[in-house]
Amino acid sequence: MKDGRKYIPSEERTGNESIVYFTRDISPEGIKKAYEKVNANICGKVAVKLHTGEKNGPNIVPSSWVKKVMETEETLKDAVIVETNTYYVGDRYTTEAHRETLKVNGWDFCKVDIMDEDGTVDLPVKGGKWFDHMTHGSHMTDYDSMFVLTHFKGHTMGGFGGSNKNIGIGCADGRIGKGMIHAKNGNDWGVVEEELMEKITESTKATIDFFGKNITYVNVMRNMSVSCDCEGLAAAPVVTPNVGILASTDICAIDTACVDLVYAMCEKDHHDLVERIETRHGHRQLSYMYEIGMGNMKYILIDLDNGEARITPQKAVEGVKPFKLIKK
Repeated sequence: MKDGRKYIPSEERTGNESIVYFTRDISPEGIKKAYEKVNANICGKVAVKLHTGEKNGPNIVPSSWVKKVMETEETLKDAVIVETNTYYVGDRYTTEAHRETLKVNGWDFCKVDIMDEDGTVDLPVKGGKWFDHMTHGSHMTDYDSMFVLTHFKGHTMGGFGGSNKNIGIGCADGRIGKGMIHAKNGNDWGVVEEELMEKITESTKATIDFFGKNITYVNVMRNMSVSCDCEGLAAAPVVTPNVGILASTDICAIDTACVDLVYAMCEKDHHDLVERIETRHGHRQLSYMYEIGMGNMKYILIDLDNGEARITPQKAVEGVKPFKLIKK
């Protein structure tokens, strides 16, 4: 088992390379620019999986941005935002409370499907060591494609929250599936470190195996607290600079690239987020995705702002400015 506290530098990675696109344009236009590079297989009935946040959470991808993207991007005009209820008691614990929170945060501009509102469905986990299936919201199987739009940030238990966390925890239903991920020996919230990272990842694998080639990923690196958006107004203050937006059809590559961009910053800029990732053994998310065939840790980073030239993470973060909150 890999030690999830240790960062694996690019020169020590093996295997094939995937393409990851990058833009510094942190805006609805930037999201659309990135998405259009990776949306070739998004078709049919489309689910948009994102973190809608606790009430008035300051760091989520603004609903007004998502509204603009969905209204102007042809493949998303009839798409449905999807979520599931939470395992913890809070603003999204029940469907009724969840719908009220959606209104508060501005997500009432289109249909939002709380996928576990009407029960659950079990999807197989192929090649897992912890699970042979994961329990999702029953509406999951209503969709042909999924666009995973993720606010990349830290995470209290996972170290960081990228695309893997977004769908690994976010598509599991609020009672059974999330309980399978978090509970150990019948105790709530008993799983930590490598075991938790692996269980989140196996849950994600059930989702991406279901959608096959009809799933794609965009990660937005803005307002990156060490806290998850689950913590809402209680999230730790943001100190990490905003970086940009990434897109890929490879979930392992896009999350790895985001982590690389964090590590490429200077010490004062990345200290808090790196500490959060390492103390929670978050790197195990990446190495385990690679081990169980979910994608590549090696990638080619393509700069959409400069003629689609190949760049390094160090080049991508050159000139990042001290954090300043990007408001809705």
